[in-house]
Amino acid sequence: MIVSLAALVACSTAAEAAGDAASGKKVMSKCQVCHGKDGLAKLPDAPNIAGQKEAYLVRALTAFKAGERKNEQMTVVIKGLSDEDIANVAAYYSSIKITVQIPP
Repeated sequence: MIVSLAALVACSTAAEAAGDAASGKKVMSKCQVCHGKDGLAKLPDAPNIAGQKEAYLVRALTAFKAGERKNEQMTVVIKGLSDEDIANVAAYYSSIKITVQIPP
């Protein structure tokens, strides 16, 4: 039973993370005003999303589209995105390589 549940979770995560980064680069023009082409926020209240996990981005964007998460700007932008667009944008931003530096 536990193995079946683990397999189900793994499959649903893989299904959520099936976007195309090249296509997402074309769609992200709607996102770049706040999150930037590079995924580094341009506005103080917007999060950095460069290198974020693809499945997380898909879940977050889907929640905005469903009204489960609320943000005025996201609500406006997300209405124009299909599920495929969401998957592709998530793939694009998750494919950005980031470097982390721990402070001395």
